[in-house]
This record gives sequence, structure tokens and C-alpha cells, in this order.
Amino acid sequence: MSSEHVDVLIVGAGLSGIAAGYHLKHKCPGKTFAILEGRGAIGGTWDLFRYPGLRSDSDMYTLGYSFKPWTDPQAIADGPKILNYVRETAFENRLEETIRFHHRVRRASWSSSEARWTVEAERTIGEGAIETVRFTCNFLFMCAGYYRYEGGYRPEFAGAGDFGGRMVHPQAWPDDLDYAGKRVVVIGSGATAVTLVPAMAKTAAHVTMLQRSPTYVVSRPAQDALANKLRRQLPAKLAYHLIRWRNVMFSMYFFQLSRRKPQRVKELILGGVRRALGADYDVATHFTPRYNPWDQRLCLVPDGDLFKAIRDKRASVVTQEIDRLTERGIALKDGSEIEADIIVTATGLVLQVLGGIEVTVDGRAVDFSKTLNYKGMMYSDVPNLAAALGYTNASWTLKCDLTCEYVCRLINYMDRHGYKQCMPHNDDSTIKPLPSLSFTSGYVQRAVAELPKQGDRRPWRLYQNYALDIVSLRFGKVDDGVMRYS
Repeated sequence: MSSEHVDVLIVGAGLSGIAAGYHLKHKCPGKTFAILEGRGAIGGTWDLFRYPGLRSDSDMYTLGYSFKPWTDPQAIADGPKILNYVRETAFENRLEETIRFHHRVRRASWSSSEARWTVEAERTIGEGAIETVRFTCNFLFMCAGYYRYEGGYRPEFAGAGDFGGRMVHPQAWPDDLDYAGKRVVVIGSGATAVTLVPAMAKTAAHVTMLQRSPTYVVSRPAQDALANKLRRQLPAKLAYHLIRWRNVMFSMYFFQLSRRKPQRVKELILGGVRRALGADYDVATHFTPRYNPWDQRLCLVPDGDLFKAIRDKRASVVTQEIDRLTERGIALKDGSEIEADIIVTATGLVLQVLGGIEVTVDGRAVDFSKTLNYKGMMYSDVPNLAAALGYTNASWTLKCDLTCEYVCRLINYMDRHGYKQCMPHNDDSTIKPLPSLSFTSGYVQRAVAELPKQGDRRPWRLYQNYALDIVSLRFGKVDDGVMRYS
């Protein structure tokens, strides 16, 4: 079995992994590192997903990296533009030289006596043949995202074998799917569904969004007029950071307003939907959720494209539970039936911790559901390991950038003091464990029992607040009395 040693091993070459590589290269220039990527390309989510209309559900001034201004006029960008941005970042910083493609990490074991991780990956060679390769590292940085790449969530539908058309999941979009002139039903009401419906409605005979219950949907201009004006008048970096902070502050204000005055925010959102769809549309049934804003993530539609497709009768929304699939389509519990040639199951993701790898510490298997999340990036009693995870109420990259900066601070601090090991440890019995995510979304609730916990106060609490995290992660003490060094 081949073996290679690096100081830092990054897992994943998507948005987070490329950020990690950039920060290590610039802030820890003396460290060797490698990036292991299970697939054959850079990009992660933005390379995996290929469904029609794929785009960001956050503005690119906050989804973009802090160190690389987003310069495209589109603030809500499509998937190919985001993929190009991530790859451009990698190539500009020569990170592709550090990436080992087709290396799927399966397990990682820590040895305290050696102060190092041994990581085993399956490398695909030739015609589907697989060999196991081994890496050792002093610090393991997981940038593998939060969901299972192998397949999304698809509930069991009665009569699924009876359906005479094609059924596809957005996470595994087939290249040969021709939906022009076809009747399409998209099952779901989340970010993927509201993206697919207007995109497919451009050429399909008709697209029906079939939802069990509604989601809050907010329209936003695809182009940010003020941002484009500032970019014409100011240096690129200055304009980028001004707009980035404006958007950060607005999103934090809106989130806090949703928590303090949910009814007011609900009325604001639904007022926008009524203006977009007209007084005769049944907004109460199809766009009024049973929960408060930000109990689940809001859905963003650029330039109101979903509402326009509904107004133009190219798309419609049905709010009803499924009874069974039939040869011709979907039978609903109210006795009606929707005929379909194609069914798209936009039914969500499968969450998993650290890319689903097996982790052991000194021979003991780590059950992450029993760990506490430290500063949103490390885990109690797991040494020299961090994970890049984004915000649930703001852009993913905002938190990932801060996490990468902090990991570099941590590594440099250990070097200055001659430490080989750092491990967050809780010895405060009054810390109360809480679920790490408070969302009521189905994909969260299905996995919440397996996820790490958060504590009821710092440094174990996840505040989902960029301004607080800047203070804590960029300027706060690395030696905080909770992190143990040796």
C-alpha cells in the first residue's frame, strides 16, 4: 500500500476545499498540504449538480471568497459561472498541483503517541479498479460538505413501479433527459424545486410543482444595480467589500427581525408574493407555510422567475399529499390525479457528518452524535481535526473563510509554542447539549439525531452570526482555556 505524508490533509476540492488550500498557502507557507477529491474534477456541489437552472441561492458578493472579488454582473449566478469561479481560484493559486483526484476517503485514525492521522482512501485506477492508498498528516481539514454525494433523499412512493414515464432525482440528472413538450411534475417545494420549475417551464408543455406544504419564497433582482454601479466607479476590491458588508448586514438584520417579529416578516414576504401573482391567486394555500420565517431556509427566486412562469400558465402549484404513483402520473389523496411524462423528485439531500468517513481516536470509534461542536468547526475530544461548514441563515462561504483563517491561526500558534496536538475538551458539567441545527426542514430532522450537538454557550454555541464570528475567530484567543495543547 502506497503512503504519503503531508503536514495538512484537506478532504474535498469544492468551494470549501479550494478556500482551505488558498489560506494554507498564504498564511502557513511553510506547511505541506494535499487535497483529496473523490471525484475527477474541481468544484464539489457545483460540479456534481447538473439540473436545469442550477444557480446560487445566496448573492455572490457573500457566496464569493473574501480574497477574490466576484466581478460578474449577475449577483445571483448560475451553476456554470460559480464552477468557473471556483476553478479559476484554484488555477490562479496553482492549487490543482496539490489535488489528488479519484481519492475517496473512507477512514481516518488518530494516534496520540505519534501525534498524527492515518487516512485511508480508495483510489480509482483504470477501468473501475480500486486500490487503497494511505496518507499521514499532522492536521486533518474536512471540506467534504454536509450531504451524501452518492445519492439524494427519495421517499418510498406507493405504486412507483407502475409509473410509465421517467422518474429522476436532481442530484443524478441524466444527460439524455429531453423534457421539451412534455408534462413534468416536480415533487418538492425547496430551493431545488423553485429553481427547476421556471427553468423547465421554458420548453416543457407544462410543469407542476407538487408540494405537501408551502415554503417562503422571496424574489430578488438577479443583478444588483448598486453593486454594478460601484464596480464601475471604485477599485474592484473596495467595491466588492462594500457590497459584501451591505449584504451581510442586511441579511443579519432580516434574520433577527424574523426572530423578533415573525408575523411582520411573514406579512412582508406574502405581500411580495401577492403583488407578483395577483389578487386572484390562492396565496394562502400555495405560498403560506405553517411555520415562521427562518424556521426553515427561505427560497430565493431571481427576478421572480417562478412567479412569472405561474402567471404565464407555463407552470402551476398543487398543494396536496400523494396517495400513489399510477401508470399515467400521480394520484393525490383528495382523489385527483396529475398526469405526467416525467416526475422529478426534488425531495432533498441526505445529511452526513465529515463525508461519512469512519473516524477513530487511539483505537476508539468516534460517535459524532455524542460530541460537542467547538466554534462551529471542531469536535470535543477529537484532536487536530477541523471541518469547514457554512451558515444556515447566510452564505456558506462567509463561515468557511473564517474557519480557514482560524485553522491557520491555530496551526501557527502550535508551531510557535512547539505543540503537536490541540483538542477541544469540555470539563464544564453545566454545559447543556442542544441540537446543532434548529431548522424544522425534513432533511435536517431526518439526520438531527446523528449530528454533533452544540452547547448552550461559548465556545460550544453556534450563533449563526457572521459579525460575532469575526470577533471570535479572527480576533479571539486561540488559547481559550477549552482547547487543550500538548
